[in-house]
Amino acid sequence: MLPITAERLEQLRGFARLERDTILERRAREGVDPAIAVEEIPDVDDFVVSELRTELLEESGRLAEFGLARLAARAGGPDAEEHRRNADRVEFELLREISAASPELTVAVWRAGEHLSPE
Repeated sequence: MLPITAERLEQLRGFARLERDTILERRAREGVDPAIAVEEIPDVDDFVVSELRTELLEESGRLAEFGLARLAARAGGPDAEEHRRNADRVEFELLREISAASPELTVAVWRAGEHLSPE
């Protein structure tokens, strides 16, 4: 199981806030209406879930394999659907682990997994 202490979660949220604020500032400088930019940029916990998913993939040595499966799925070749299903299944399991380790991230986990079809 993924160990997420309260201190670690707060640290990740701090980094995520900085990343989100930076993206918002860049979008505003590009002329995007701040109200629209705020709606389009993921929430802080969405960034945290993404980071934790990546950390889990790295720790298990599957980050490159996962990335290649996602690319193969987008390429549209004959095995694209199989690659998509396999990557969805892996991501779904990682998201379940994150949610179990840190229930306060559950809503962000649901958002991250809403596009997955692990069957």
